[in-house]
Amino acid sequence: METSQSIEVCLPLTECSEPPTPEAGCDLVTVPTRQGLEAVDILRRGGSGDAVGPVLHDDGGDTLGFVVPPGTAAAWDVPGSTCTETDGRGLRLNPEPPVAGSDWLLPPGEAELATDPAVLRAALGEAARLIEAADNCR
Repeated sequence: METSQSIEVCLPLTECSEPPTPEAGCDLVTVPTRQGLEAVDILRRGGSGDAVGPVLHDDGGDTLGFVVPPGTAAAWDVPGSTCTETDGRGLRLNPEPPVAGSDWLLPPGEAELATDPAVLRAALGEAARLIEAADNCR
């Protein structure tokens, strides 16, 4: 399975004019849309439907961004994905998307504050295996 890395949805998160606030600190894991949608389904079907935090999608439909706790980027090593550190630089988790050209797939307030990185890693792995199996059946 070929995947590409994209941080297009991530970069503008650091360009907010408001001062940073501690509660706004988070990182963003960006994955190809197909894998991300599978992962969202896996997370929502898991033990509890609230295992997934807010998720952004870009209007071009190429990537999904999972909000994860701050510090995740330092140890993130999942192939085909990128984790961007925001350092809490003005990211506001409110109903308006924080990035121009994006929208919330799962908005804040309807989801946990952030997706657990270990749970996300497992869901992305399972999603990749499901996609590979589906593609091999064609």
